[in-house]
Amino acid sequence: MRFDRELCRDAEPASTTTTEFGDLPDWDLTDLYPAPDAPELTEDLDKLRKMVASFAADYEGRLADLDAAAMLDCIDRYEQIDIVAGRIMSYVGLRYYQNTSDPARAKLLSDIQARITDDTTPLVFFSLEFNRIPEETYQSVFTAPGGPARYKPVFDRMRAMRPYQLSDELEKFLHDNSVVGAAAWNRLFDETMAGLEFDVNGETLGLEATLNLLTDHDRDRREAAARALSKVFGSNIKLFARIHNTLAKEKSVEDKWRQLPTPQHARHLSNHVEPEVVEALRNAVTSAYPRLSHRYYALKARWLGLDKLQIWDRNAPLPTATPETVSWDQARETVLDAYSGFSPRLAELAQPFFTDGWIDAAVKPGKAPGAFAHPTVATAHPYVMLNYLGKPRDVMTLAHELGHGVHQRLAAQQGELLAATPLTLAETASVFGEMLTFRKLLAETTDPAQKKALLAGKVEDMINTVVRQIAFYDFECRLHAARAEGELTPDDINAIWMEVTRESLGPAFEYMQGYETFWSYVPHFVHSPFYVYAYAFGDGLVNALYAAYEDAPEGFQEKYFDMLSAGGSKHHSELQAPFGLDASDPAFWDKGLSMIEGFIDELEAMEG
Repeated sequence: MRFDRELCRDAEPASTTTTEFGDLPDWDLTDLYPAPDAPELTEDLDKLRKMVASFAADYEGRLADLDAAAMLDCIDRYEQIDIVAGRIMSYVGLRYYQNTSDPARAKLLSDIQARITDDTTPLVFFSLEFNRIPEETYQSVFTAPGGPARYKPVFDRMRAMRPYQLSDELEKFLHDNSVVGAAAWNRLFDETMAGLEFDVNGETLGLEATLNLLTDHDRDRREAAARALSKVFGSNIKLFARIHNTLAKEKSVEDKWRQLPTPQHARHLSNHVEPEVVEALRNAVTSAYPRLSHRYYALKARWLGLDKLQIWDRNAPLPTATPETVSWDQARETVLDAYSGFSPRLAELAQPFFTDGWIDAAVKPGKAPGAFAHPTVATAHPYVMLNYLGKPRDVMTLAHELGHGVHQRLAAQQGELLAATPLTLAETASVFGEMLTFRKLLAETTDPAQKKALLAGKVEDMINTVVRQIAFYDFECRLHAARAEGELTPDDINAIWMEVTRESLGPAFEYMQGYETFWSYVPHFVHSPFYVYAYAFGDGLVNALYAAYEDAPEGFQEKYFDMLSAGGSKHHSELQAPFGLDASDPAFWDKGLSMIEGFIDELEAMEG
C-alpha cells in the first residue's frame, strides 16, 4: 500500500498570500476533505476499517485458488482500499507540511497515521500470500482473457521481493512498528528543520530563506548565510547524527533479516531497475567529474576573479549578470508559454495548478522547506508545494514541479495501482519541463552577458542534478557501509561528506570550517534512502530525449505523452524503446553527459 507517500491549507476556497513577488496561490484541500473535523473524513476512516476487515475475511488463505475473474475482483477491491487510505493520508500530510510547527496538525497526522497502520494490519497477508502463489498458477491467472493482465507489472514488482520476504508474524510486526520507527524519526527531522532559525547579519531567517541567500549577488551576504547555516547545523549535529545512525541501523537490521544483498537493493527493486544500470550511471558520472564539474568550477573561479572558490560561491550568479527578481505572474507565463511551445496540451494540463488551488507557493512560518509535487490519489489530482522567492532558479523549480504534476495527472488514468511511476522515470517530465523553459529563455535572450549567465545557470543546475546527486548517492552508500561497522560519530559522517564533496566538486574549492555538517539538512537521506540517483537518471534520460526531439520532432509529442500516460504500467526499457534509447547501454549515459559538456564548451568559447 502507498500510505507513506511523499508529502497543507485548511478548508477555505483557493486563496492567495500577498508577497513582494505578487499574490502567490495557497492550497485548497477541499477537493480531498472540507476540513480536518469534517464528517466525511471520519466516515472514510470508518469505511476503511470495514473495507479492510471485509477484504481480509474474503481473501486471506484463498489467493492461490482464485481464477482470473475472481482475482480481478480481488485486485479491484484492494485498489479501492488504497484510494481511501491514500486520500486520507494525503490530506493530513499536506496540511502538516504547510505548517509543521502547528501542534494540532502534527497531532492529527500522528493519530491518523497510527490508526491507519492499525486498521490495515489485516492486509499484511496480501503481499505475503500473493508471493507464495506458485509461478505457474500466477502466470496462468495473469495472462487469462478477462482477467487481471493489465495489473501484471504491479504484481511482477511485488513478486520481485519474494526471495526477501519474512514470516507473516514478522511482516505484521514491522508494519505495526513502523509508526514508532522510521516514520517517527522522519517527523523529528521535519519538525526540527522547520523550527531552525538562522541569524544572518542580525536578521532571523528560516532554512529556506537562508539557503536562498547562497545565490545572492552580494558575496558578503552569501558568506554570512553560509556561516549562519554552519553554526546552526553544528549546534544540532548530534541530533542529526542520531537520526541518521538510527535510520541506517534500522534499515540494516531489516535488510539482514530479509537477506538483501546491499542497502541499495530494496530501492532498485522498488524502482524496477537493474543494479547494473544504476552502477553504469554512477560510473559514467563519477568518471566525468573532471570534464564536467571540475572544469566548470575552474571557469567560474576565473569569472569571479578568485584563486579558489568558497562554498558560498558555488551557486553565485555571475558578476556580469543583472540581478533579477521574477514576479509570480512572470514565472507563470514563462513556464506556461514554454510548455505551450512544445504542445498546447502540456500547458492545458498545467493550467489548473494556477487557477484551482493546486499550488502552495509562498514562504510561510513553519512550512516545510523545499518543493515537491504530491500525486494524492488517482481519483483526485496532484498538489505542488514551492517556497517561491522570486529567483530565476525558482522559475526552473516551478517548471520542474509542474512537470511532475502533469506527469501525475496523465498517469492517473492508469488507476491507483498502476499510476505510480518508478523513480527511474519519475523525474522525466520534471526535468523535461525545465529543459523546455530553459530553451525558450535562451532563444529569447539577445544580450551576450545575460545569455552567458543563463547558460551558466543551466550548467550549474545540471551539475546539481547529476554530479551532486550521484555524489549524494555515494555519500549514502559509504555512510550505510560505515554504519554496518558500528556507531558513527558526527565527525565520522562529516568526513564521509567531505570526501565525496572533494571528489565531485574538484580542486577549484576550499572549504570553510563548518561545511562538513551540510549533509544534515538533505531530506532525501532521511525520507527516501538512495532516492537521489533518480535525479541523475532523469537528467540523463531527458538529455537523450531532448536530443531525439531535436533530431526528429515529427510525432515526438504523441510518443512523449504516451510515455507519461503509462505511469508504472511498463518497464523503463519499454518506455524508452519508441525513442530508440536504452539505459542499459553504458554509452547511453555518456550521450546525456555530453550535452552538459557541450554547454561548457559554449561557455569556454564565450571567453575568447
